Amino acid sequence: MRRVLAELIQHSIKDPRLGFVTVNDVDVTRDLSVAKIYISVLNAEESERQRNLDVLTHAATFLRRELSKQLRMRAIPELRFVYDDSIERGMRMDRILDDLSQDDNGSE
Repeated sequence: MRRVLAELIQHSIKDPRLGFVTVNDVDVTRDLSVAKIYISVLNAEESERQRNLDVLTHAATFLRRELSKQLRMRAIPELRFVYDDSIERGMRMDRILDDLSQDDNGSE
């Protein structure tokens, strides 16, 4: 589902407000009623992130219909898009660790 959604978002949604969206993960409930799609947007500020979430939420019905054509599932879940900031947090932690490492090397 993650791969198909990523391709659909990249190639089928023609909204110019949509930035470079990456689908990081998809969590589907046991009963297949809801799928949380975790996305990230490259170099985006808060307003841009929200705009991308709004575009994807608006396109959810279209994406769900396209998923039903490409996937053989008992039920196609409702799509809920969530911004995933784990990549940004990881990059921030890397910078902090690099700064600490440089401080340790400079004090010796």
